[in-house]
Amino acid sequence: MMNDIARAPARKNADQPPVLVYEDVRKLYGDFVALNGVSLQVHKGEVMCLIGPSGSGKSTLLRCTNALETINGGRVLIDGVPLPVQESAVRKVRQRMGMVFQSFELFPHKSALDNVAMGPITVLGMREAEAKARAMALLEKVGLSAKAGSFPANLSGGQQQRVAIARALAMEPEVMLFDEPTSALDPETVGEVLSVMQKLAQEGMTMIVVTHEMGFARRVADWVVVFESGAIIEQGPPAQIFEHPTVERTRDFLGHLGWNG
Repeated sequence: MMNDIARAPARKNADQPPVLVYEDVRKLYGDFVALNGVSLQVHKGEVMCLIGPSGSGKSTLLRCTNALETINGGRVLIDGVPLPVQESAVRKVRQRMGMVFQSFELFPHKSALDNVAMGPITVLGMREAEAKARAMALLEKVGLSAKAGSFPANLSGGQQQRVAIARALAMEPEVMLFDEPTSALDPETVGEVLSVMQKLAQEGMTMIVVTHEMGFARRVADWVVVFESGAIIEQGPPAQIFEHPTVERTRDFLGHLGWNG
C-alpha cells in the first residue's frame, strides 16, 4: 500500500523557473554563523513553511530575502536576478515583497484604514481616494471592515496583525513573508490570523512562513524546510516531514513540540 509520500503531488509549479533562489547563502554576526550555506528554491504560488528551533536562522533568511540584512556570501535571486545592493534598487525589490513581523508595527496615531492606505499613497504615489478604497477592500478581506476607523490601541492583537497583513497586501506584493506572525498573540486570537493566511494560500499567493504552528504547516504548506544551527537539515512535502521524517533531529524537534501527526 502506498504511503503519503508516494501519493504526494509534484512540487507546485516545479516545471517553471522559481520565484526565489538561495544559493549557498551565508550570514554572519561577528563570529556567529546565522546562515551556513543555505540553498533553496521557492516556486510561484507555493506556501513554504520554515520550522526548527529558535535561533536556527529561519527569521534571518527572511530578513536577507528583502535585504533587511546583507548576506556575507552566496546569492539570493529574484526571478533569476541577483538581489541588488544599491538602496534605490533594494526599495523596488521590497515593494514586490510584503513582510509581516511578530510585532504589528502599526502607526498608533493612525486608524486601521489609514495604516493600510499609507504605503500606496507615500510609496506608490496613489491618489488618496483610490488608496483608501483599496484599503477598505483589504480590511474587508481580513474581516475588519467594521474596524476601519479604529486605532491600534482599540484593537486586539489578532486584529492588529490582520491589519498588518492588509497593509502588506496593499502594496500588491508578489511574495508574502511571514515571520512568526502569531507568536506575540493571545491563544484565542491565533486562529483568526491563521485563517487569513490560509485564505491567501488558497488564492495562490506565494508565501514563506516562519512558524511554530505545526498544525498550520502540516495543513497549509506545500513544502516544509527544517532548520538547525543556520543550515537546512531536511525539506520535503508536509506528509514526509511530519509523518515520515528521515532525520533524527527533525523527529526530536517535532517530539518536543508534542507533535503526534
